[in-house]
Amino acid sequence: MFEQAAIAVQDEKTYAALHSQIDARFAASDVEPFLDGVKRSKLRIRDFEGVLNRGLLGKEAIGLYKALPVSDQGLTRERYLRLVEKVPVDLRQRYLKAYAYY
Repeated sequence: MFEQAAIAVQDEKTYAALHSQIDARFAASDVEPFLDGVKRSKLRIRDFEGVLNRGLLGKEAIGLYKALPVSDQGLTRERYLRLVEKVPVDLRQRYLKAYAYY
């Protein structure tokens, strides 16, 4: 069975600030407006850099992400993608264009 290697966070303060912004977008009350913004921007939900650069994760998120070391950026992308997959199925169906792979 695959087991992910544990990678230590190097810049914990910036990492925590960025992750709190990302987590806020996936909160039950905010996930639908976030998905709507992704859909209106004609982005795919799994395109982390596109979503980030469009400012959909918050205006400060771009600077926070770029300030992180590469390993912390990778951990951030993985966390984002895990949150994307945890969105309830009914919302994923409603925003199928954002979730589609085509």
